Amino acid sequence: MTLFIGSIQLGLIYAIMALGIYITFRILNVPDLTVDGSFSLGMACAAVITIAGYPFLALLFAMIAGALAGLTTGLLQTKLSIHPILSGILVMTGLYTVNLGIMGGRANLSLVGSETLFMKMESMIVSQSGLGRTLLALLVCIVIIGFLAIVFKTRFGLAIRATGDNEEMVRSSSINANTSKCIGLSMGNACVALSGALICQYQMFSDVGSGSGMVVIGLASVIIGEALFGRRSVTFGLISSAVGSIIYRIIVAFALKIDLFPPYALKLVSATIVAIALSVPSIKANIEQNKKRREAANRLN
Repeated sequence: MTLFIGSIQLGLIYAIMALGIYITFRILNVPDLTVDGSFSLGMACAAVITIAGYPFLALLFAMIAGALAGLTTGLLQTKLSIHPILSGILVMTGLYTVNLGIMGGRANLSLVGSETLFMKMESMIVSQSGLGRTLLALLVCIVIIGFLAIVFKTRFGLAIRATGDNEEMVRSSSINANTSKCIGLSMGNACVALSGALICQYQMFSDVGSGSGMVVIGLASVIIGEALFGRRSVTFGLISSAVGSIIYRIIVAFALKIDLFPPYALKLVSATIVAIALSVPSIKANIEQNKKRREAANRLN
């Protein structure tokens, strides 16, 4: 039971990262590799500010830092015409040094002895099952989903969505596609950094290498959600991404519990899931094409 509750708590926190990846990957249609760096950036900011005694401000500053990282990637893409994938790699690489600088040159920081938001919530709700932690993670996740759902229904949000759907059409209709892209990347990475900040306070430490592979984990969550619930509206997509994150964490916990694969194979399994899921449309198209060819050949015979 403890394992199941822990999986839900982690799933809810990582769901916020999945929301950020959904914004860049599905709405903007941009492969953003900044995520690995901005996740660690959120952890680094949260660790330093939480140790200073301001756990709530830690989340706020982590989001601002993540948004700036996303903005940097956007500016590299739009102003300097650098390829989106290379832009993300450049910012991610640069953030490694930035994160080390924030943490005073140390590769990791411990929050032992510092009060976190999860500890505050646990003190308010006395429960042996970690109800306070679960409620805090759920509350933040719901607030972020609600905020994003409202934003993407506004005129400003529709411009961001249109930029991802058809950038050329957006440019011809006097909407500044570059601005939409930069803001979308900022929003996505702000969510990723917030997730990193919450993970830092949840696990009581920050590590400069914790962001490695987060893109794959986030994509796995998004794809699992879409596989179970399909692609519908943006609001539904945000919710399904969050649910996909929880399901992903439960699957991982169950697989580790029964020793289906060793813990160090987790990222390989995640990468395999994403690769298979992304290749399904192409496989289906090839099967349909081969079927039509066989039917045409049979008619000729």
